[in-house]
Amino acid sequence: MNWQKKIQQIIRTRDLRNRLLFVVFILVIFRLTAHIPLPGVDPTALKSFFSDNQFFSLLDVFAGGGLSRMSIVMLGVGPYITASIIVQLLTMVVPKLEEIQKEGAYGQHKINQWTRYLTVPMAVIQAYGMIALFSRSSRAIFIDNSVLSFLTIITAAVAGSIFLMWLGELVSEKNVGNGISLIIFAGIVASIPQSIFQFLAAYDASQFFNILLFMAVAVAVVAGVVYITGAIRNIPIRYARKIVGGRMYGASEANLPIKINQAGVIPIIFAISILLFPNLIANFLQNTGQTKLIEIAGFITRVLQNQSIYALLYFLLVFAFTFFYTTVAFRPEQVAENIQKQGGFIPGIRPGRETSQYLSKISNRVTLAGAVFLGIIAILPLASQRVLGGNNLTVGGTSLLIVVAVALEIIKQVESQMFLREYDKL
Repeated sequence: MNWQKKIQQIIRTRDLRNRLLFVVFILVIFRLTAHIPLPGVDPTALKSFFSDNQFFSLLDVFAGGGLSRMSIVMLGVGPYITASIIVQLLTMVVPKLEEIQKEGAYGQHKINQWTRYLTVPMAVIQAYGMIALFSRSSRAIFIDNSVLSFLTIITAAVAGSIFLMWLGELVSEKNVGNGISLIIFAGIVASIPQSIFQFLAAYDASQFFNILLFMAVAVAVVAGVVYITGAIRNIPIRYARKIVGGRMYGASEANLPIKINQAGVIPIIFAISILLFPNLIANFLQNTGQTKLIEIAGFITRVLQNQSIYALLYFLLVFAFTFFYTTVAFRPEQVAENIQKQGGFIPGIRPGRETSQYLSKISNRVTLAGAVFLGIIAILPLASQRVLGGNNLTVGGTSLLIVVAVALEIIKQVESQMFLREYDKL
């Protein structure tokens, strides 16, 4: 089925069409809120501040432009991502939480509920940190520096972050993609026209070689993400003969697919969120006025400005989060139990514990390949930066990685919905 027929089928399928239109409507609301400014902000001083600060410009990419405009969604979905990381880590070290997570839909509902609760204090902390950094800036970004004004701004920023979390969950319920990833996707895509205009305005014929290299890196990133997203390892499953309703059904065979990259784009988002914190802390310490704290801030800044160290940290975080998320998402014990309940077995492997161990070994092997590949793709733009110079490629490469991965996820989700509807007609 070609793309034209697929689009026609989506348009004709009322339920699927309405789902996609709802998602588009939610993303339009997100883009509108990104243009609603917080009270008491000087736009001129804000623009000047961001033109001189590369760190906050990078952070603004993942806030969908809300930070550079100091809008009510200036925090983006950062607090929710931070809360998710904390809760997932706790489920691995707290036995009680791990038991709750294993309780199926009910356990997942409880984990999601606690993540929402934790998002609120995370949003308060991040909003306070951002406002404190801006208020200590050499430029007078805020017109009114009173306590009441700051409380109003923090409250509005926290409310905006919670609002985005709610929008993301509404999108996730439609089963056409992860809502949080889609919001980040929409923010990055919305910044592309402005980036193109800025590039054209500063274009120089001497940059032609750099442009070709950038395009080569972009193609490599896209090809790599497409490859690891679709690559799977099939494990053969055989089902013995069984009697159902007085009839005997013969043995059958099936495959258990294990994706090389089960975590999708989540490790990249997690890694970027973690890497942003040291810069945030350094900016905060830099404006304290304390000599020792300023020296610490300078050390943090120098370490992260070393592209080799930054690339190594980025690679290790992507690698670690890929394994971490796969461990949370793929449970060999549960899969082995389900296979045994259905009368199935893996040829040459005993059902039960040995099957679980075998699945765990296979999952670790394929995840190792996926984690290394994803980490290399993530730092590929950083490696090319030594040739091109500047930071534009770093931002563009990371953004491209997220955009491609999320777009592939949306396509697969839509195709899955279409397949289910075709199956129901049979």
